[in-house]
Amino acid sequence: MKTFSGHPDKMNEENGLPCVGPKVIVYSLQRRNEGEAWLSCHPPGKPTLYGRLICQGVDSSGIPEITASEGFVVNEITKKSIHISCPKENASSKFLAPHTTFSRIHTKSITCLDISSGGGLGVSTSTDGTMKIWQAANGELRRVLEGHIFDVNCCRFFPSGLVVLSGGMDAQVKIWSAEDANCVVTFIGHKGGILDTAIVDRGRNVISSSRDGTARLWDCGRSACLGIIADCGSPVNGIAVGAADNSINLGSPVKVPSEREIGTEGKMLLLAREDKKLQCVGLCSRQPVFLFVGSDAFNCCAFLSGFSLLAGTQDGNIYQLDVRNPRTPVRVIRRSGAPVLSLLAYRDGFAASQGDGTCFIMQQDLDYVIELTEADCDPVYKVSTWEKQIYTCCRDGLVRRYQLSDL
Repeated sequence: MKTFSGHPDKMNEENGLPCVGPKVIVYSLQRRNEGEAWLSCHPPGKPTLYGRLICQGVDSSGIPEITASEGFVVNEITKKSIHISCPKENASSKFLAPHTTFSRIHTKSITCLDISSGGGLGVSTSTDGTMKIWQAANGELRRVLEGHIFDVNCCRFFPSGLVVLSGGMDAQVKIWSAEDANCVVTFIGHKGGILDTAIVDRGRNVISSSRDGTARLWDCGRSACLGIIADCGSPVNGIAVGAADNSINLGSPVKVPSEREIGTEGKMLLLAREDKKLQCVGLCSRQPVFLFVGSDAFNCCAFLSGFSLLAGTQDGNIYQLDVRNPRTPVRVIRRSGAPVLSLLAYRDGFAASQGDGTCFIMQQDLDYVIELTEADCDPVYKVSTWEKQIYTCCRDGLVRRYQLSDL
């Protein structure tokens, strides 16, 4: 069974993103046999609409000829995508198949991945105990990064694309050369496994969050801790750094910051906490900006702008908040009850993935939601992008590359 989700094509006037409220729509597609699939649309508070997709054959160019039963419309079909709408509910989604699938990078679940700034390299971690660098075009292995004890939880490229930052269950944060796989820096200080990392500007400073409840700022040049930015008393599952809008008061530091702090001024640090709290602090000042209580543990977070942000919870909610008025969410997006595992600002919208295999993209200039398919019900742990290419990693051990030009 494959389950996909979609949203109405109404646009929110303030932020330009698809509006999600009482008209949330969930689509389901289930293969019945080789040439037929069940289709359903689930508007909240209303009866579910059921239908069928029937393949009549394939035309001379290799594109399937598909029709929908009453209540649904097949708007467009390519070799890699199908656009379906439900006019009665004003709902529309475009389902996109992977352009390429890489199956030989890891042997088990892939828990994190990132793509370099130039789009040439990928880095990923797996429950097979490895962290690898590979060619983003074909998945060909380039380097194996060895040095962490136990599993590596997170990895990302520095802006240069030549250096990798990682964090592991061994409570260590490491910096690696992507060119020769040497570990050039190891940060030691956390008392629990590293759950996420962030890079400040070009990367003279980096930040890590841990199961020990702290977020620490590190000096890469001297391999030293510059301070504890936040001590939450609860595991910090995800973090994000963003430049603050001029209207936001970040407070003033109690102590004069070290001269080794580079690029922290005017920045916010967002912390997704296990204790159902989303916390924001001034990165330079260490002063609180807001504390928001959600419906469940927060797993991930991302800034959309200098005042707008997203945060995803274990019970499937994606909160959009305005830092200038964080008490009431701008909106809450709920596609299913599956954990929200990854959030990423993308162009004028965002990409998200969940624990039921759902992975989708919302953009301001599109009147439909892009659904990234083929993960079935396996969790999609991470999404990374480079230009029009979207990469995902999944529990099934596959890296999938989607090409938005295939739409």
